[in-house]
Amino acid sequence: MLLALIGAVAIGLGLGLLGSGGSILTVPALIYLADQDEKVAIASSLGIVGGISLVAAIPYARRNEIDWRSVLRFGLPGVVGTFGGAWLARLVSARFQLELLAAVMVLAAVLMLRSKREDASVGREHASWLVMLEGLAVGVLTGLVGVGGGFLIVPALVLLGGLPMRRAVGTSLVIITLKSVVGFAKYVDVLSELGLRVDWSVLALFTAFGIAGSLLGGRLSTWIPQRSLQRAFSALLVVVGCGIFWSHWR
Repeated sequence: MLLALIGAVAIGLGLGLLGSGGSILTVPALIYLADQDEKVAIASSLGIVGGISLVAAIPYARRNEIDWRSVLRFGLPGVVGTFGGAWLARLVSARFQLELLAAVMVLAAVLMLRSKREDASVGREHASWLVMLEGLAVGVLTGLVGVGGGFLIVPALVLLGGLPMRRAVGTSLVIITLKSVVGFAKYVDVLSELGLRVDWSVLALFTAFGIAGSLLGGRLSTWIPQRSLQRAFSALLVVVGCGIFWSHWR
């Protein structure tokens, strides 16, 4: 359990340091460090990510760095998509979900390496239907593999929503919270149908240690170059993603 709690702190650090991406390690940490069933880990991940993101969003709300219009345009379709993704989870195997997660990890690594610096110019605001469509797609992914999707939401809010980076990060945390809570609630029903249940003690410990890590990461983020962090975290995502593929195909 010690390794699992260290993993929880690392997840929070990732969110605090980068604003996104840290939650993608939650499912592997629950499976390989806390020895949870794959589908239980995916469900628990949504609850953990929702709790961490909620706390991490509070400083942004205090600084008025959340765009509530984008929360509605991107977040509400995302909530619908997450509910649908959690419903679909009962129809696919845990192996498919983990392999999809591994592919998402590699994609996240690529997107993080290609991401612009915080002071880069923002994108031009796109049509609402396009923003809503991407929100729906990211939501389905959230429900299926248990990731917050910040690594996709933040670039979308910058490039499609025309938001500056810090405002996009704050908005993303609110969207992740909404999607994760809805997805977790639906997934509890799915687990019940499969004869499984959430380990609430593990969920509570991971959430608490993850929140502590996110607060620490938020303080450290002003001291550590973001580009160096992104490169290191991208390498970690590739290693873990390849490890998941290897464990299933060897």
